[in-house]
Amino acid sequence: MSSSPPIAQFAVLAVSVLGLWIGARALVDATVRLARRFGVSELTIGLTIVAMGTSTPELVVTVDAALAGLGEIGVGNVVGSNIYNLAFILGAVSLLRVIPVERSLVHRDGVALVLSTVVAFGVLFDRTVTGLEGVLLAGLFAAYTAYLVRDEQSAHSIETEYPDSRVTGAITEAVPSGLSARGRDALLLVGGLGIVLISGHYMVEAASTLARGVGISDWVIGGTIVAAGTSTPELAVSLVAMRQGHVGMSVGNVVGSNVFNVLGILGIAAVIRPLAVGGAAIESLLWLLVITVLMVGALWSGRRLSRPEGGLFVLSELARWALGLLRIFG
Repeated sequence: MSSSPPIAQFAVLAVSVLGLWIGARALVDATVRLARRFGVSELTIGLTIVAMGTSTPELVVTVDAALAGLGEIGVGNVVGSNIYNLAFILGAVSLLRVIPVERSLVHRDGVALVLSTVVAFGVLFDRTVTGLEGVLLAGLFAAYTAYLVRDEQSAHSIETEYPDSRVTGAITEAVPSGLSARGRDALLLVGGLGIVLISGHYMVEAASTLARGVGISDWVIGGTIVAAGTSTPELAVSLVAMRQGHVGMSVGNVVGSNVFNVLGILGIAAVIRPLAVGGAAIESLLWLLVITVLMVGALWSGRRLSRPEGGLFVLSELARWALGLLRIFG
C-alpha cells in the first residue's frame, strides 16, 4: 500500500470512514436490542454499552496502531477523538438545539470525565504507557462501569432508540428473515464488528502512509483525520438522539465514550503493546484537559450547553485542526 499514490490513500481513508460508520451503527443498535432483551437498564445502555459501541472504531484503530508500532497514531487518535467529541460534536449539536442535561449526569459522570482525563495526562506525562499502567487504566474503567451499574437505580434513564436509522435499517433488511430476533441481532453484532475491524486496519495503514508522504507527523494525522473518522459513530448517534428529542443521550454518549477512550482503550492497547509518543502529545493532552474542564464547567453551571457556548467550542476545534495541519501546533 505504501507505493500507492496519495489520491488512492485518501480514497482508502474515505471508504474506511464509511465502513467504520456503518459497522459501528450496526454493532451499537444490535447490542442495545440484545441488552434490552436481557433486562439491562436505559442508563447503563446509554453510558456504557452504546458509549463503548460507538468507541469501537477508536479501539480497533488504537490497538491496530499499537501492534504496528505506531504509538503516535494510536494515542493521537484517542486524544484527538476526545477533543473532537467534546468540542465539535457537542458544540455542533448545541447549535441545532440547546442541550439540557440532568444534574446527576453532570455531577457524577462529568467528574468522572475530568478525573479520567487527569489520570491519562499523568500516565502519558513521561510520553509512554507501559503494560502495568495499561492494567491500571483498564482497571479504573472497570471500576467506573461497576459503579454505574450499582448506581443506576437512583438515576434517570437515557433513551437510546434510533428509529430513523437508515444505515442499520438497510443492514437489518439484508439479514435472513428466517432467524429469530436474537439471532438477527447477534448476526448484526458480529457483522458490524467485522466491518469495523477491517475498516480500522486499512484506516491506520492509509493514515500512516499519508503522514510520511506529505511530511505531517503521525501525531497530527492521528489526532485530526483519523480521530474525526473514528468519531463518526458518536456524531451520528448524537445527531439522531437530538433529532428524536433524546437530548440527554447526546451528552451521555460523548461522556461515556470519552471515559472509555482514555481509560479502557489506552489501557487495553498498552497491555497488548506499550505505547510511546513524542513531545507533541503533551500539548494536545493539555488542550484536551482544558476543553474537558471548560465543557464540564459549562454544563455544570447552567445544566445546559447554549448555542454561543457551542459555537465557541466548534471554533476551538477548527482552530486546532488548522494549527495542526499547518504544523504550528502538535
